[in-house]
Amino acid sequence: MSRSVNDDCSGLANLAYRKRGLSLMHDRPIPGEGGVASIYRKAKALGALHDKPRPGDLVFFRETYDRNRDGRRNDGLTHIGVVERVERDGTVTFVHRAGGGVKRSKLHLTRPSLRRDARGRVLNDYLRRSEKVARPRLAGELLAGFATVDKRWFTAP
Repeated sequence: MSRSVNDDCSGLANLAYRKRGLSLMHDRPIPGEGGVASIYRKAKALGALHDKPRPGDLVFFRETYDRNRDGRRNDGLTHIGVVERVERDGTVTFVHRAGGGVKRSKLHLTRPSLRRDARGRVLNDYLRRSEKVARPRLAGELLAGFATVDKRWFTAP
């Protein structure tokens, strides 16, 4: 990736917009706040959050892993991607960094807990692995929202 951003999902999202002069991270960091939460906080402050995705939007997820390693689902926003495509049936394809690489995954807006449709087509990819006490979770189940990235995100050098 790049040495100037985190080597994670928030770093990939930042790189996607950097060449256009857009900065995703909040100007006032909060100690201990993760990159995803910082970006979401900025999106909220800018009025950029919404629930109808378009290509180029950010997509946020919650509880994709145990960030604070306490064994409970209390980690809030933990993952981010960039929407690549939205199909008429509600399938959203997004690009994100996970498992050490850049991946393309899917989530479905109206069938969030269905892995495949009747024809076997993937509607939702897994974003959280199975655990001793819980089944794996699909992208649609962990969806927290979308944000438009536009000129509001511009930060002068």
